[in-house]
Amino acid sequence: MDLPTLREPRERVSPRARLMWQLSNLLEGVVTVTVLAVVAALWDAVDLAWWMVALALLVVVAYAAVVPQWRYLVHRWEVTDTAVYTQTGWWARERRIAPMSRIQTVDYAETPVARLFGLATVTVTTASAAGALQIAGLQQARAQRLVDDLTLKADAVEGDAT
Repeated sequence: MDLPTLREPRERVSPRARLMWQLSNLLEGVVTVTVLAVVAALWDAVDLAWWMVALALLVVVAYAAVVPQWRYLVHRWEVTDTAVYTQTGWWARERRIAPMSRIQTVDYAETPVARLFGLATVTVTTASAAGALQIAGLQQARAQRLVDDLTLKADAVEGDAT
């Protein structure tokens, strides 16, 4: 039996994932900057506090502009007859393979922000200490087809996924 090789998967997530990640990063950043602004308003050393708020705002905007683009270039996935391949990360990259015989569950999820962009996440839980594989940023219809496909393929493999 040929074992799968650790290689770059072929499929990309939806291009709309970049916008979803940008909006998510901005929302998280706005909460952080708002908390800092409240602290700055209550603090006596106002000049220093407002510089910290301005710096935090600059970091949030830069992070939201750059990281989603970078993530999009890196995040990939692929399903073959024998395994699920994923590649994730933006700073550190992680490539993983989940053989069909190890798949225990396949889940479909939509966050409120993902739903705005028509996107979803597929999570493949395996009998692995490394945890589940996630494919985030798929178009909803593609994600639903992937869940169905993986469920059928995993069910066709003999064994108990342990």
